[in-house]
Amino acid sequence: MGFQTSFGQPPFLLVNQITLPNLITIARIIACPIIVFLVVSPDLGARFWAFVLFVAAGLSDVWDGYLARRYDMITDTGKLLDPIADKLLLVSTFFPLFIVSQRGDLNLIPWWGALPLWVILLVFGRELFITFFRVYAATRGVVIPAGRAGKRKTLLQNLFIGGILLWYPLSMLAGNLAWNGWVWLTWAQFHGAWVGITLWLAIVLTIYSMFDYLWAYRSVVGIRR
Repeated sequence: MGFQTSFGQPPFLLVNQITLPNLITIARIIACPIIVFLVVSPDLGARFWAFVLFVAAGLSDVWDGYLARRYDMITDTGKLLDPIADKLLLVSTFFPLFIVSQRGDLNLIPWWGALPLWVILLVFGRELFITFFRVYAATRGVVIPAGRAGKRKTLLQNLFIGGILLWYPLSMLAGNLAWNGWVWLTWAQFHGAWVGITLWLAIVLTIYSMFDYLWAYRSVVGIRR
């Protein structure tokens, strides 16, 4: 019997799974180290570009999913690559944000201050656990795609990350240009609330989605449905 992948296909057949949605996902993966560099930079322009590139990466996630469904290009490779890309994007933003927020002053996160270590441990701990669970399931012939709860968790995390990545350059610009009018102050209150609330909601969905995956695929570990 010839060598086969965990999907039951010979390796050369995976070449047929290099579709446009998968290429978009790969491009999102390649963008991750660039985002890390831009996030940790103290330069105003770099921080604006961090926001722009992050938004582009987030939109690409929606785009590749739409293309895969619309043109019937859903593949097992895509089902695995997509959550991997999401996790890498999470690492390339959350961890740098944790480092940046420890610098104080304009780097603090509204409603939170410096990003707590327990948030990082919770978010990454959940991602590592679910990743190992997916790998284990794959060895048993079960491919676990991103579920509804996981997608909502990712959406809320992205809303928080996008909000704070825009908050940083705007705050720097406000300081440089001495913005102190009611327009900026009103916007700052709204923007700050957005960042604080979306982070709290993302934490709740992070916990809920983990248990949702375990329950939905409990048969993988021998628990009957």
